[in-house]
Amino acid sequence: MWKKVAVTAGALTLLFPTLAFADGVTNEQLATAVNSLWVMLGAILVIFMQGGFALLEAGSTRMKNAGHVAGKTVLTFGLASIAFWAVGFGLAFGNGNGFLGTTGFFTNVTNLAPFDTAFGALGLPISVLFLFQLAFAGVSLAIVWGGFAERAKLTVYFVFGVLYIILIYPFAAHWVWGGGWLSKIGMLDFAGSTVVHLQGATAALVGTIMLKPRIGKFNKDGSPNLIPGHNQVLTVLGVIILWICWFGFNAGSTVSALVDFGYVAVTTNLAAAAGAVATLIISWIYFGKADVPAMLNGVLAALVAITAACAFVTPWAAVVIGAVAGVFTFYTSVGLEKLGLDDPIYAFSVHGLSGVWGTISIGLFATKELAGEDKAGLFYGGGLHQLGVQALGVVGTFAFVAILSFVILYIIKKTIGLRVTEEEELIGLDLSEHGNYGYPEQLHKAQDQTSSI
Repeated sequence: MWKKVAVTAGALTLLFPTLAFADGVTNEQLATAVNSLWVMLGAILVIFMQGGFALLEAGSTRMKNAGHVAGKTVLTFGLASIAFWAVGFGLAFGNGNGFLGTTGFFTNVTNLAPFDTAFGALGLPISVLFLFQLAFAGVSLAIVWGGFAERAKLTVYFVFGVLYIILIYPFAAHWVWGGGWLSKIGMLDFAGSTVVHLQGATAALVGTIMLKPRIGKFNKDGSPNLIPGHNQVLTVLGVIILWICWFGFNAGSTVSALVDFGYVAVTTNLAAAAGAVATLIISWIYFGKADVPAMLNGVLAALVAITAACAFVTPWAAVVIGAVAGVFTFYTSVGLEKLGLDDPIYAFSVHGLSGVWGTISIGLFATKELAGEDKAGLFYGGGLHQLGVQALGVVGTFAFVAILSFVILYIIKKTIGLRVTEEEELIGLDLSEHGNYGYPEQLHKAQDQTSSI
């Protein structure tokens, strides 16, 4: 390990010459500095996923809502940052019990003491760890809004966004990553297929059902109409950004530059590639044409699935996990739409069901060498034990998030309301909620048409 530290330290002195003149710097301090830089880079990449989500969601929805859809990404990450600092981080990673943390509220980023059981062993500054975990919480919240797109009130983003960060997300985060009960029974979720993606997608599903379909989505006989996004190029660019940033998501979750984070990056990339190819082929067979949006969802589904397993499975298994995720997401998105679910970004199929598959796949494909002798998957001689543990984690998390999301959204519905009026929805949320279009030329066109009348 110290050879790696020495090599990395040498590279750092070239980039930051002042390190060469520091007196009394120990190997442990150099290791901490190297690891801190690595985790900070991961945090930056995961935060930049917000840009990918903004492009993906705006491109996948209609022009009249594009500014609103992109803009709420900035708003909700701001809300998440404050709420996670004040309450969420302490609940998720503070010292406490098997259910939640009870210390570290209004996070003191200069003090490691409140987090000695969860993070103290890592020896990293709490400021860096806070930013890294905030980035994950922000991604989970961004996933939620896929199911709310094009018809939720702006006030819902304020209220539910804050409550999600302080009352929903921290609990499963604590259970799995903060020393909680799922961690104690051996559940594995390396970077958050369940903690981040299934949680966000479950809340999105509840919101989608309670908001009901967009105007014009379904005919009287229940058959769905296509409501295409306005800019497929934006959607493609968003997915490319997310693919790149996922290396911060998964490889950054090693929380150390002194381990083989490259292996995690390779399995992540192989899964995404397999998801892209497999889903495009399946859409070609199903539709008779190669469907680009389906391929993009396949990439994201594969990335979601490999997020839990990326450090525990072999490269061939990563290819299988990614391909299965892409194909499974394609058929479930088609099937759920036929059942009357209007999920504009396919949040539950892409992030929810793929999150389930990715978490369960550990119980099938985890090797003894990578996951540990007692946590090997079914195909590697581990029997059904780890599979059962993974399934319990999925079911427990889904039930908790679904019930709490319903209660919160039901209260919001009965008080301030969830959905904009029919007139506001038809006009578009850019104009009705913000007084301007994301594409200003459309506003001028509308004004010209009004003047001519």
